[in-house]
Amino acid sequence: MPSYDYACPACGPFTASRPMAEYDRPLACPGCGADAPRAILGAPFLSGMDGARRAAFAVNERSADSPRRATHAAGCGCCAPRRLSADDAGVKSTASRPWMLGG
Repeated sequence: MPSYDYACPACGPFTASRPMAEYDRPLACPGCGADAPRAILGAPFLSGMDGARRAAFAVNERSADSPRRATHAAGCGCCAPRRLSADDAGVKSTASRPWMLGG
């Protein structure tokens, strides 16, 4: 929510966060409770970031809902499912499990 400046006739200026839809409506002063109209007391605060930090935020924003893209050549074989060979499966042993069938 943005912050807006208000000027209370009795207490002076104060700042409050409000929804943008209510920017032009008066706000009750936190000190005395009187309605204070919105006042423009200074220049708006513009947030600035260095380029590296802005790029990091952009990458995080994209990665939140975007699928990952591979950065390697197509057909490299690292992402494809691999079939297991007889050597990969190993030899089953039922010596420690006498209740198992087969072997």
